[in-house]
Amino acid sequence: MKYLYLYLDLFTLAGPMLLSFDKKVAFYKKWKALFPAIFIMSAIFIAWDVYFTHLGIWGFNPKYLSGIYILNLPVEECLFFIVVPYACMFIYECLNAYIRIDLFKQSYLIIYTILAFILILIAVMFYHQLYTSITFAGCGILIIFMVVYFKSPYLSRFLLAYIVCLLPFLLINGILTGSMIDEQVVWYNSYHIFNLRIFTIPIEDTIYNLFMLLTTLTGYEYFKCRFNIACAI
Repeated sequence: MKYLYLYLDLFTLAGPMLLSFDKKVAFYKKWKALFPAIFIMSAIFIAWDVYFTHLGIWGFNPKYLSGIYILNLPVEECLFFIVVPYACMFIYECLNAYIRIDLFKQSYLIIYTILAFILILIAVMFYHQLYTSITFAGCGILIIFMVVYFKSPYLSRFLLAYIVCLLPFLLINGILTGSMIDEQVVWYNSYHIFNLRIFTIPIEDTIYNLFMLLTTLTGYEYFKCRFNIACAI
């Protein structure tokens, strides 16, 4: 189906955008902090995406695309770095507004520390698999900085948001990687991945998503404080 990737982008954005004007969450009032954070994150991750596409570590099936490209990336892929963090930061703020109990307050440091150790260990063990090693190492190092150096107080609240975000992620990314359709929208070079999948989704995608969202969250909370928008720092 032509435009499938674009439809998935729009579907991902539609609900959060329409509900951004909910009075209790009032997510639209935080756009001033959100969009600079998304811009910084997307500049980093799009550059990474362009390079990995050039190396043939992953690529895109033109059968499901609009045919419009930016920096040799499908425009749908560039939109991905806007709509996904927007939707996930919206979920993060909704959970903060409607669930007052911090469910991971007592355990989040242990969880993040163990996760960072495992990610870096796997990155070292599979250093020759570029998607695995770079994604796992980058995410692990970022977690260490956020936990040890920055002592980011919002990490416990984000953990719940990430778990909730995994549900739509598995649906959307599952379709992109070939679930429920004839071919993959996004394909991966098997030499550069761990070849462990959740349904059709490479396990690396879950960590890539975590890496992307943590990067966005760091900028988002920073700009919220800078603009005096109920920051968590």
